[in-house]
Amino acid sequence: MLKILIPTIMLIPTTWAIPAKQLWSSALAYSLMISLISLTWLKSTAEAGWSFLSPYMATDPLSTPLLVLTCWLLPLMILASQHHTSSEPVNRQRMYITLLSSLQIFLILAFSATEVIMFYVMFEATLIPTLIIITRWGNQTERLNAGTYFLFYTLAGSLPLLVALLILQNSSGTLSLLTLQFSPFVQLFSFADKLWWAGCLLAFLVKMPLYGAHLWLPKAHVEAPIAGSMVLAAVLLKLGGYGMMRMMTMLEPLTKELSYPFIILALWGVIMTGSICLRQTDLKSLIAYSSVSHMGLVAAGILVQTPWGFTGALILMIAHGLTSSALFCLANTNYERTHSRTLLLARGLQMVLPLMTAWWFIASLANLALPPLPSLMGELMIITSLFNWSWWTIALTGAGTLITAGYSLYMFLMTQRGPLPSHILTLDPTHSREHLLLALHLMPLLLLIFKPELIWGWAF
Repeated sequence: MLKILIPTIMLIPTTWAIPAKQLWSSALAYSLMISLISLTWLKSTAEAGWSFLSPYMATDPLSTPLLVLTCWLLPLMILASQHHTSSEPVNRQRMYITLLSSLQIFLILAFSATEVIMFYVMFEATLIPTLIIITRWGNQTERLNAGTYFLFYTLAGSLPLLVALLILQNSSGTLSLLTLQFSPFVQLFSFADKLWWAGCLLAFLVKMPLYGAHLWLPKAHVEAPIAGSMVLAAVLLKLGGYGMMRMMTMLEPLTKELSYPFIILALWGVIMTGSICLRQTDLKSLIAYSSVSHMGLVAAGILVQTPWGFTGALILMIAHGLTSSALFCLANTNYERTHSRTLLLARGLQMVLPLMTAWWFIASLANLALPPLPSLMGELMIITSLFNWSWWTIALTGAGTLITAGYSLYMFLMTQRGPLPSHILTLDPTHSREHLLLALHLMPLLLLIFKPELIWGWAF
């Protein structure tokens, strides 16, 4: 664990010590090396259970894919942010890279924590760098409003979790993930026990976000700079799913009855946010709402509590992390050239940037879960486990997948096809930096088709 964590911590002094000319190239090379070394986590020596075990940190098949995704994303964020921060003073550029690195440190500590309180502290600590990135480097004046929404939604959701964890510590005597799963189930009957159940899950459902507690997400995504959008979509939403999977094993036998409204909200959210996507005029907002729709499926898959549901949720989280991050990068390449996110103002870009259209096409197909991509595997497993739970859900999930296909194609056609607007006279050509960025997003997605067992967690 430390051979990844210590280099990531040392990236911060390196950023401040290095000459300005080599700042971006060396930060990129350094973080790319860290992400390549992190791939060794995927080779677990243990047949089942924990590996890389130390007193405070460990990896298991559930946290490993998310840890590798976290490490993989830092070089991509540095690569994506290079152009739009180039006009700023060097100190601000250094600060930007420092915040991204600190975010990675907190995320590694959160995903690898063996102690639930440590996970909670790191879960909260990720708020600080993200908030600074949104409120300082965001594009418009609404970024302060978006930052407030983001902060208060997350804080209001996670305070009950702290109380619930302290109660759990009192009753079971431990908060170590290694031993909690073996502690005997207590029969929970009273109303207070039901509140405890809700307290344990509320923070994660807000973070995911569940439909109904999702209002902070489109605001935060639209106002954040590109690196903020990428890390929010790819990793921070996954903290919610990961936390739910960890807590689920301790919440028996209450989940069977109490999860109904949340599953219904999640599935209804898939349809509602998908329908909102069909009417979006803002490109980043469309991608943000599609994230809510995908994470609704993940929440439903986890709450059903079957091995298939868990596996599908984990696969879909990883696939969605790479896909939505790639879509935000594509939206950003458009924004850097046209300085507008409105879909109607930048059409027909296939005429001008034909190679970018190929990336748009692959990313849109990955978003609508084209076979044999991992997102299809995840969605199919979740839909199957939900259908087993109640066959009524097929109406909601089926409509959800149809709408997803609809808005993905709508997004592709609106940005790439049609006549080129007359006000677009000169556009910068695409840079190899942008092609590398998208290749590094979509190559892992295509390679996971050949070895999906890396990301399917505990189940099989």
